[in-house]
Amino acid sequence: MNALRNKVQLIGNLGQDPEIVNLDNGSKLARFSVATNETYRNGQGEKVTETQWHNVVAFGKTAEIIESYLTKGKEVAIEGKLIHRSYENKEGEKRYVSEVRCNELLMLGK
Repeated sequence: MNALRNKVQLIGNLGQDPEIVNLDNGSKLARFSVATNETYRNGQGEKVTETQWHNVVAFGKTAEIIESYLTKGKEVAIEGKLIHRSYENKEGEKRYVSEVRCNELLMLGK
């Protein structure tokens, strides 16, 4: 059960081409967003689809695979953990970010 403490699993589509950053240590960082859709029927019986957007980051070999194979619209399955962090922007304002740190990636679809 310890592995379930902070685990995120998503299946969705990339909202844009991944942003790739080359880090000082020679490793890579990939940033992208994934849209997940949930469909249900409302009180009037109408079909409603809600889209949630998730910010995702990946490092190392996973980021290299993302750089080579993923583009906007591709369907992926992601497993990782939820990360919350803060930083100060150029104006000195504190900003808070929540993102999924991708540990495993599965490319779906064609």
